[in-house]
Amino acid sequence: MLGGMSDAAKQIGVPYEEYLREERKELQKHEWIDGEVFAMAGGSLEHARLQSAISRALGNALLGRPCVVYSSDARIRSRATNIATYPDVTVVCGGLETDSEDRDAITNPRLIVEVLSPSTEAYDRGTKAEHYRAIPSLCEYVLVSQDVPRIEVFRRAEGGKWILSVARAGDSLTLESLDCTIAVDEVYANPLANQ
Repeated sequence: MLGGMSDAAKQIGVPYEEYLREERKELQKHEWIDGEVFAMAGGSLEHARLQSAISRALGNALLGRPCVVYSSDARIRSRATNIATYPDVTVVCGGLETDSEDRDAITNPRLIVEVLSPSTEAYDRGTKAEHYRAIPSLCEYVLVSQDVPRIEVFRRAEGGKWILSVARAGDSLTLESLDCTIAVDEVYANPLANQ
């Protein structure tokens, strides 16, 4: 079982071409990992709110620069680890590259964001993170907590090492790959919370 994805939702031995054919017909998104297809679980309202907030903050910070912020409708493909998935937020800078087999799959993300949920946190921190780190263009992998104001940035350093930095309430989040900072409180601000 992959972090939060049940075996009942898994299909084995599916070629990528077949996955793409079916994915274009489906309303629900699926992750493809080396021939195994997993239905992706829906998120909570808090997950959706945080995903939107981090996307908006990134978009505002990158306004007027040659970068595009993509929603979770954008598929990422890593041929190095044979995966296709839909991160919560993806940022591409300096030109979009897509997969030769799949023109709807980004192959050169600079930054990927996942909003953690109880059912997928172990997967997002473990196996999925390993897949993402194998993407040569990826400079930073960002994890946003739903439980507390906490954003973790895993940054690629020299020699292929990944360095963790954590920003909490009152802190600013520095994203070196995008040359910008975002206030953690801006991401977690909820004008409906006190209504």
